[in-house]
Amino acid sequence: MEFSQSNLFGYIEDLQELTIIERPVRRSLKTPEEIERLTVDEELSDIERAVYLLSSGQDIQGTSVVANLPVLMRQNPAETLRRVLPKIREVLHVAGVEMQLTAAVSFLTVLQEESVSIHTYSHSFLHIILQNLEHRDAGVSNAWLETLLAVIEALPKETIRHEILNPLVSKAQLSQTLQSRLVSCKIMGKLANKFEAHIIKREILPLVKSLCQDVEYEVRTCMCRQLEHIAQGTGTELTKTVVLPELVELARDEGSSVRLAAFETLVNLLDMFDADDRSQTVLPLVKSFCEKSFKADESILVSLSFHLGKLCNGLYGIFTPEQHLRFLEFYKKLSTLGLQQENGHNDNQLQLQTLEQEKKYTSVRKNCAYNFPAMIVFVDPKNFHLELYSIFFCLCHDPEIPVRYTMAISFYEVAKLLNSGVYTIHKELVTLLQDESLEVLDALVGHLPEILELMTNGGENSGSENKLLSIPDLIPALTTAEQRAATSLKWRTHEKLLQKYACLPHIISSDQIYYRFLHRMLTIILTNNVLPVQKAAARTLCVYLRYNRKQEQRHEVIQKLIEQLGQGKSYWNRLRFLDTCEFIMELFSKSFFCKYFFLPVLELTHDPVANVRMKLCYLLPKVKSTLKIPTDKHLLQQLELCIRKLLCQEKDKDVLTIVKRTVLELDRMEISVDAEQLEKEKQQNEGRSTNINDKMFEKKRRDSKTSSVLAKSVTLSVPGSSSGTSAGKEDKKSKLVRSQSFSTQALHPKYNNIDKCPNKSSATGYTSSVSGMGKSCMLSFSDDSFRTHATGNSGNAAFPSSSCSRNLFNSGDQKNSGNKESQSRKMSIKNRKSNS
Repeated sequence: MEFSQSNLFGYIEDLQELTIIERPVRRSLKTPEEIERLTVDEELSDIERAVYLLSSGQDIQGTSVVANLPVLMRQNPAETLRRVLPKIREVLHVAGVEMQLTAAVSFLTVLQEESVSIHTYSHSFLHIILQNLEHRDAGVSNAWLETLLAVIEALPKETIRHEILNPLVSKAQLSQTLQSRLVSCKIMGKLANKFEAHIIKREILPLVKSLCQDVEYEVRTCMCRQLEHIAQGTGTELTKTVVLPELVELARDEGSSVRLAAFETLVNLLDMFDADDRSQTVLPLVKSFCEKSFKADESILVSLSFHLGKLCNGLYGIFTPEQHLRFLEFYKKLSTLGLQQENGHNDNQLQLQTLEQEKKYTSVRKNCAYNFPAMIVFVDPKNFHLELYSIFFCLCHDPEIPVRYTMAISFYEVAKLLNSGVYTIHKELVTLLQDESLEVLDALVGHLPEILELMTNGGENSGSENKLLSIPDLIPALTTAEQRAATSLKWRTHEKLLQKYACLPHIISSDQIYYRFLHRMLTIILTNNVLPVQKAAARTLCVYLRYNRKQEQRHEVIQKLIEQLGQGKSYWNRLRFLDTCEFIMELFSKSFFCKYFFLPVLELTHDPVANVRMKLCYLLPKVKSTLKIPTDKHLLQQLELCIRKLLCQEKDKDVLTIVKRTVLELDRMEISVDAEQLEKEKQQNEGRSTNINDKMFEKKRRDSKTSSVLAKSVTLSVPGSSSGTSAGKEDKKSKLVRSQSFSTQALHPKYNNIDKCPNKSSATGYTSSVSGMGKSCMLSFSDDSFRTHATGNSGNAAFPSSSCSRNLFNSGDQKNSGNKESQSRKMSIKNRKSNS
């Protein structure tokens, strides 16, 4: 860079400007004397410190004490009321705006927290609130007024009458200040709901009439807006005889704000007027107001457009056909206000409109969009295409985003009202889906599944054989919307869109989803950098896979999930694979997960990244819950082996801690039993036992024939013992064979190296069965060593251990040998007797 003399002087000037900017910062630093004055003795209690700061501290310190008043009231209410609150009352007389606003908020907080009883509160705080109501600053006065209105809700009637209503008579007089009369108007609106109708008629309504005729238009406007609350407190009769005449007079007031307040109050009170009052009094006023609105201020048009839907439906029963058409045309005129005129050219007056006018015209059209569902009810949905479709088209294509945004929000209501005629607005749905503003898209997506379902099932042209007939451009619009959301920085809109796209299997065909959306979801999972977006895409992909019935396409997607996510090079992709598996366990059957994803999930126990292994450990209880015994015994063995390896080989202390915690959780889990499969295996085992018994019996029979030849010379006469002994032998042999059948299951080859694991696993406390199905036994990975807890009504299925089989076998041998010895003794005794 070349530095010339002029450039150098320019840099010097810039540095001088910076020093000028920094000077006020330096001046704002406190001097040692000021710091000394702000220092407070640390040994003072909270109450003493508050009193000291309010008495001799600076304004900022006093404001801090006032802001801390709710805390003091919670800690020590008695001392705070006795010592701190009187000081606050004194300081507020000369306090600035900041302390006044802080005090109003603190007083309201004390009321809401109910730190003291309402009687104590009214005795201690109410007088301070009333004293500061008429503060010269309007903001301060309004803050204290809000606090007072909240207090009125909690005060008893007698306190309100003596402390508020009686002084209000003098405060509402014309001789009082403008601020005092405005406050009186708002207080009377609040009091109307606290007293009976006869008290309101005798004590409040005279003041209301006086303020409605006040010389200041601000007071008349304020009192007019409170007439709605007063009418609700007085009831229908007094509203008709007292309130309605006042509204009629105020509706003809010279002040535009007064007329506007009267119009809005009339609309809000339509339900309280009978048919005669509506037709003879309200309708003429409304017609006159609408006719003069275009000649008046634009703010009146804004209010009129906002209340027009409620007004038209409230007066629907008394409209003549001509009046009905007139109000409909008035709505159409407001809907295009500020846009191109009927002759195709912009009006000269509109070309000169200011920016402020354009904003008001936009507000008018936005309000028309808000009232569009009400206007459909007004014209009847059957007449929508003839009467309102052109306005609907204009509002959906409005150049201003707020108007289109409002139409997108109300689109679902419009679709519900049209019912079988919903097919007439499918083009506008496509238009809003392709809107350049993501705000519009976000507003539409909120009810997108319901809208699409109405479009495909509610339209007269929809057919079950081809769902796309009713919305021909839907798929391109949906893909465009997703791509535009993906390229923006508004990831929440993208996430919301992907979540709502899970409804598409009910809307379009499986092939369309597979070729246009499913692979896009997989791409988002692999490439997007926002975790909520990736999870939303993963869940939607699982929904698509759930409803896809073509096995080739299913297998292709499953293979891609395993290869590109589960076996991906990026650990981030492997983490997303675990998220996807969690969604699969939620949406699919247990057998589906076990068939395709169980083993790929367990392979991640060898992942080099600790975060992946940690996430897998958190997922293992859900993984185990998908197993059924005895169908998935081999998978259970694999799960146990993986846990054993994690315990033996894991070097990361955080992962090892989670593994130990997971083992305890797995130990408490119960595995569901497949009773049908268990019964089949039981029958098979019994069949094998029967075959073995038959063979052994045949061998014994042959041996007995051989031994009978040798025993012919010996005569044995033991009646009844032969049949009983043979039956007992067969029963014992059957038990022996059955016990052997439980202990003949071979151990899987992969588990031969388990005993090679170092003994440090026992030091970790992992001495119980890994699967949690055994009791207090050392690790044994033979299937028969586990006791399976049945769930439901399946009963308990027990697999005896091999040690039990050996015990049974030994006991059987001992019994057989005992029988043989006893028989030999009997035979020898018999021979001795015969010889003798």
